[in-house]
Amino acid sequence: MAKDHGAQIKDDGLYEELRKQGNSKEKAARIANAKANGSLDHRGTQLEERTKADLLKEAREIGIAGRSKMDKAALVKAIRGRR
Repeated sequence: MAKDHGAQIKDDGLYEELRKQGNSKEKAARIANAKANGSLDHRGTQLEERTKADLLKEAREIGIAGRSKMDKAALVKAIRGRR
């Protein structure tokens, strides 16, 4: 059973596992909370399986220049280069 890390940590078990892997407290909390609220799931899928519109949205969020002129393969390559 995972220790209760307070209301700010939404998935205590995942938080503890991430800390054991060497992640900082802040990073472990961000990942555990994102996973708990469902906002982390889409990024776990293969980029090639996602739609071009979804790739364009992510490219915009991370600030990839020239994304509107890229085809799907170029978007995948650019996003991988920024992760």
